[in-house]
Amino acid sequence: MNQEEPVVILAGGKGMRLREYTDTIPKALVPIGPYPVILHVMKTYAASGFRNFILCLGYRGNLIKEYFMNHDWIAHDFTLTMGRTGKKAVKEREDNHLDYQITFAETGLETPTGGRVKKIEKYIETDSMHVTYCDGLADIDISELANFHRKMGKVGTVTAVHAMSPFGIIEVNDQGIATSFKEKPALPGYINGGFLIFKKEFFDYLTEESILEEEPLKAIAARGQLSAYRLEKFWACMDTFKDVERLNNLWEKGIMLHTGYKGSPPWWRE
Repeated sequence: MNQEEPVVILAGGKGMRLREYTDTIPKALVPIGPYPVILHVMKTYAASGFRNFILCLGYRGNLIKEYFMNHDWIAHDFTLTMGRTGKKAVKEREDNHLDYQITFAETGLETPTGGRVKKIEKYIETDSMHVTYCDGLADIDISELANFHRKMGKVGTVTAVHAMSPFGIIEVNDQGIATSFKEKPALPGYINGGFLIFKKEFFDYLTEESILEEEPLKAIAARGQLSAYRLEKFWACMDTFKDVERLNNLWEKGIMLHTGYKGSPPWWRE
């Protein structure tokens, strides 16, 4: 496992279904607990030793730059000595220490997801790279995912997850009696949950007009070059205001921790 491999995070979209927040801030900075959602994603990778990040910026990308440039003062207590020196002394707290290398790449306001990845090709020096979204959270061991990718030896690996039903599911017997009711359970099929890994040759399948989830992934799948890491634990995508509320409720209950997830919520596979 090469922990020097960069983690490419798609953080340039407009987040149109989250207008309650994204009229003023990018989706990546929507808060879950005390941290913006993108930092939860980064901490999930950092928990396995991956600390080299490339952020594909677009909509309000300057605010993402400002957040990380000012992180020390935002996340810590500090003492400011007024006067000519303007000396600042940070009161370090271990849980807020970020030893990350972050490349901020402007990839355009309207660029599709595959195009954003293509535009950062010049920054990739390793044989493989991780790619994910700024709003996907999961109880996932990135080291295990990386080992699976190497064992399979394919051009790409996608993390296959179970989507949550938007509705409660009722089971009804032949007599018209409801035998069970499950409130928004995990659905049996798999979807793309992000947390992808690609060999560098994947760039050959990309153009600056590519939608990552369309032609490029379909092309390598058709060639038998896409493996699927099945994640049977918690996964959530922060698409709507209700998603933000639900994830913040999980945080308040202590289910989601700042270093990633420590066990899936009890209702996940009910």
